[in-house]
Amino acid sequence: MRARNRVASRERRRRVLRLTKGYWGRKKNVFRHANNQLQKGLTYAYAHRRRKKRDFRCLWIVRINAAAREHGLSYSQLIHKLKQTGLQLNRKMLADLALTQPKTFSAIVEKVKAA
Repeated sequence: MRARNRVASRERRRRVLRLTKGYWGRKKNVFRHANNQLQKGLTYAYAHRRRKKRDFRCLWIVRINAAAREHGLSYSQLIHKLKQTGLQLNRKMLADLALTQPKTFSAIVEKVKAA
């Protein structure tokens, strides 16, 4: 009779089933389906960690554009003039200022317009 390592194979299955806890249907309790779904889920997780950065940048741009248009500038004009004046504020900070501190944002826009 050949030797088998049942402990390792059982632990491997148990690990997959533990990671797929909460999935719907067979995907949570049948190893073959769970393993396929886990691989797919990990692929999506990897891709969407990168996608999240893209999505946040889009959100910041929309917020900056909306706030800049209240002051008579478009997003691209504002960014261009910020670079010309040498103000180094990234989009995340600009969007946060536009949302939480509109007076500070308007002061920045007025400074940029004057230059």
